[in-house]
Amino acid sequence: MTRRIALAVMSLVTVLLVITVVPLGLSLADHERASFRESTVGADRALAAAAEEHLSDHGSVASLRRMLARGTEPGACAAVFDAAAHEVASTPCPQQNAAQFAETREQWAAMARGVLAHAETVTRTQDDRLAVAVPIGDGASPVGVSVLSRSAGPTNDRIAEMWARLAGVGAGGLAAGALLAVVLARWVGRPLRSVDSAAHELGEGRLDVRAEGGRGPVEVRRLASTFNTMAARMETLIHGHRAVIADVSHQLRTPLTALRLRLDMLATETPGDEETAAELAAAQQEITRLSRLVDGLLAVARAENAVPRPVAVRVDEVVEDRLAAWMPVAQERQVRLTARCRPGLTARLGAGDLEQVLDNLLANALDAVGEGATVRIEGRARQGRVLLTVADDGPGMSAADQEAAFRRFSSPKASGTGLGLAIVHRLLTANGGSVRLEDTPGGGVTVVMELPLA
Repeated sequence: MTRRIALAVMSLVTVLLVITVVPLGLSLADHERASFRESTVGADRALAAAAEEHLSDHGSVASLRRMLARGTEPGACAAVFDAAAHEVASTPCPQQNAAQFAETREQWAAMARGVLAHAETVTRTQDDRLAVAVPIGDGASPVGVSVLSRSAGPTNDRIAEMWARLAGVGAGGLAAGALLAVVLARWVGRPLRSVDSAAHELGEGRLDVRAEGGRGPVEVRRLASTFNTMAARMETLIHGHRAVIADVSHQLRTPLTALRLRLDMLATETPGDEETAAELAAAQQEITRLSRLVDGLLAVARAENAVPRPVAVRVDEVVEDRLAAWMPVAQERQVRLTARCRPGLTARLGAGDLEQVLDNLLANALDAVGEGATVRIEGRARQGRVLLTVADDGPGMSAADQEAAFRRFSSPKASGTGLGLAIVHRLLTANGGSVRLEDTPGGGVTVVMELPLA
C-alpha cells in the first residue's frame, strides 16, 4: 500500500508539472522567437530609412556600404537593392565563404523581387539565420529593398537556457513531490501495517496483541482503536469460555466419579443378587457412556474456543507415533493397521491438534470395522496442501450419514457419542484445513483431510 500511495502521488505531481511547465516553456519560446523577429524587422526598417536617403541623394556605393556596416550589429549582414532588384551595396555575412555568400545574395535577390512585386515585408529562415526584406520608400511602388540577416543563435541559446531552468524547476518539484509521497505513504502505511501485523498475530493465537494507535490519519487511528476493542473483547470472551469449561469439567467429573464409586460398592455388597447385579452393571455402563459424553463435550468446547497458533508439524512422524500407540488396540481386535506417508511431509497447524485428530479418526475406524478388516493412513503433498487420508473397509456409511457426520451427536451407533468427527472438523477448520468423507472403493469410509503445507 505504501508503494501504491507513493506512486500515485508521484504520478499526480508529474502530470501537474507536465501540464504547467511544458506549455509555459512553449509560450516563452514562442515569445522569444517573436521578439527576435520583430526586433530584426525594426532594425531592417531603420536601415531602409537610412538607405532611402542615399538612394534619393544618389550617394556613392562606398558611403552606402559604410552606412550598412555601421547600422548592423556584430554577426549580422545586410544588402540594399534598387527598384530593378539589382544589388546596390552589401556587407558580407560572418562565417560564410565566397560561395556561401554568393548563394545568400541570390536568395536575397529573390526576396527583393518578392517585396517589389507585392510591396510587403518578407521573412525567411535558413541555416539558423533570419533574413528580413522590407521595402524602401512609401506607397505601392518601392524605390528599393533593404535586406537584413541576423543569426538566431543567441535567441536559441536563451531559449535553451530557459528550458534548462524550467527543467530544473520541474526536477525540484518532482523531488519535492517524491519526498511528500514517501512521507505521506509512511504516515498512512505504517499504522495500517501495525494493524495488519496485530491481526495476523491475533489469528496465530496471541490474544493479548494490540495495534499501535495514535498515528496516521483519523480513519486509520479509528481503525486501530476499533481493532483493539475487538481484540480485548475477544480475549475476554475466550478466557471466559475457557474458565467455564474448566469449571464445568470439574463440577461434572466429581459427581460422576463419586457415582461410579458408589455403584462399584453396591455391586460388591450384593454379590448373590443376580438381578440387582445386572441392574448395577447397566447403570455402570450408562455412567461410563455419560463420562465419555462429558469428555467429548468438553473436548468440542475446548476445540471451539481455542485459537490455534500454527507451527510446523512433521506429519510423517505424528502418523508413525499414532500408529504405534494404536497398534496394540488394533491387534487385540484383529484389525490390520497400516500407514504410508511421504518422508519429511510437514504441515502448519496447532501443536497437538493433528494427534487429537488422528486419535479420534482411528478410534472411530477401529470401532466401525470387524475382525480381519484393514485401516490405512496415507499422506502426501498435492497442489501446495498436505493430503492426509484415513480409510477403512468396514460397512461404510450412507450418503445421509456422511452429510451429517460432522454435526454433534450424529453418530449412527447407539453406543457412540457423535462428537469425534465434530472435534476433527473443528480442529481442522480452525487451522485453515478441511475434511470430507468419501466411499472407500470396495466398501468402507475414507476421511480425506487437507492441511496447510508448511
